[in-house]
Amino acid sequence: MKSYERLMEYAKYPTGSIEENASCPSNPKEFDFANALAEEMKSLGITDAEVDENCYVMGTIPANIEGYDGPVLGLIAHIDTSPDAPNENVKPKLTHYEGGDLILNEKEDLKISADALKNFIGCDIITSDGTTLLGADNKAGVAEIMTLAEILHNDSSIPHGTIRIAFTPDEEIGRSSDLFDVEKFGADCAYTIDGDLFGECQSETFSAMGATVTVTGISYHPGFAKNNMKNAIHVAEEFEQMLPVNERPEYREGREGFYHITSFNGSVEKATMGYIIRDFVWEKIESRCEVMRKAAEYLNHVYGEGTVQVEFTEQYHNMGEVVEKHPKLTEIPLDVIREMGYTPDTAPIRGGTDGAFLSFKGLPCPNLGPGGSNFHSRQEFAVVQDMENATKMIIEVVQRIAKLKKDEL
Repeated sequence: MKSYERLMEYAKYPTGSIEENASCPSNPKEFDFANALAEEMKSLGITDAEVDENCYVMGTIPANIEGYDGPVLGLIAHIDTSPDAPNENVKPKLTHYEGGDLILNEKEDLKISADALKNFIGCDIITSDGTTLLGADNKAGVAEIMTLAEILHNDSSIPHGTIRIAFTPDEEIGRSSDLFDVEKFGADCAYTIDGDLFGECQSETFSAMGATVTVTGISYHPGFAKNNMKNAIHVAEEFEQMLPVNERPEYREGREGFYHITSFNGSVEKATMGYIIRDFVWEKIESRCEVMRKAAEYLNHVYGEGTVQVEFTEQYHNMGEVVEKHPKLTEIPLDVIREMGYTPDTAPIRGGTDGAFLSFKGLPCPNLGPGGSNFHSRQEFAVVQDMENATKMIIEVVQRIAKLKKDEL
């Protein structure tokens, strides 16, 4: 079975993660997909495939090189899909694309723009029917890893070292590495097969901080509120307006960081705001935190001490701090992509991946693009030819990693 065929089957599993549920997995239906993958892995000779109590799937493809003592390579993808768009009853469809806007749902005039598809004229495009997301993030990566497993199972002439496979739950809500047992996984290095289009080889992510802003007000009868009421909603609005407007994510790109308000709940007596703070250099994260502290200090001076409180939660660091110490991990896929006739995309990830967390747990883990785009939306799509190229690339990378000694990583 080819990678794109697997994606079209895997997409039908409803595995949208649920942020409000603190359990792991957050969506019990993730177990259905995880168990199906473990059974498929066993059919491909991965005899130790298992699903643990938290829905992590792991298994081993043994080396077929006699006396192999090189690096153990991990391949990782996540099984959950984004909760940001409808994600149940996914109906994948395949379209041979010849140009123009690709209509997904005529009733709602929902389409993928010709501009988004301009590089894929003559290609085969997988989408949903327009009522849900597709789930190529990250089931395209899952499909490519499983297809690699099938190819290696059927063709013993492809030399490879020991390969560890892992499929993780709840990446889309930032929890996928929380219970990932790096020691049990036993890999020396790994790749996440995640992200966007084929040709991506990414060794950097944002560094990330979370912030909770709590505003305490004073409620008073509005008829007698003068000099008595302190409306927490208005103070919270002032705080948000004190942050640089042009440093919101809708105005940023490339290596530019941002402040992003993600939630607001308020009454006269109390208002809370959730923020994420992103940049590629940790010192800039700290500078952004200081801007927020200064805003709180000013408002406390105006409205009274303790009116505004800001609490910060460190989330993850730029994985480049770790991956740069293992240059072969990026040099090899970059060379393969070029040899295939493509120009690699090494732009840093404007987000986080399993690899960002795992790198700091001792598992250096760059990211390789599986061949999809427009993630977290009903306009999500995957390109069949990109998925086939990604699978070929990963197979070649596996062979080249097997030629290294552990100290050459």
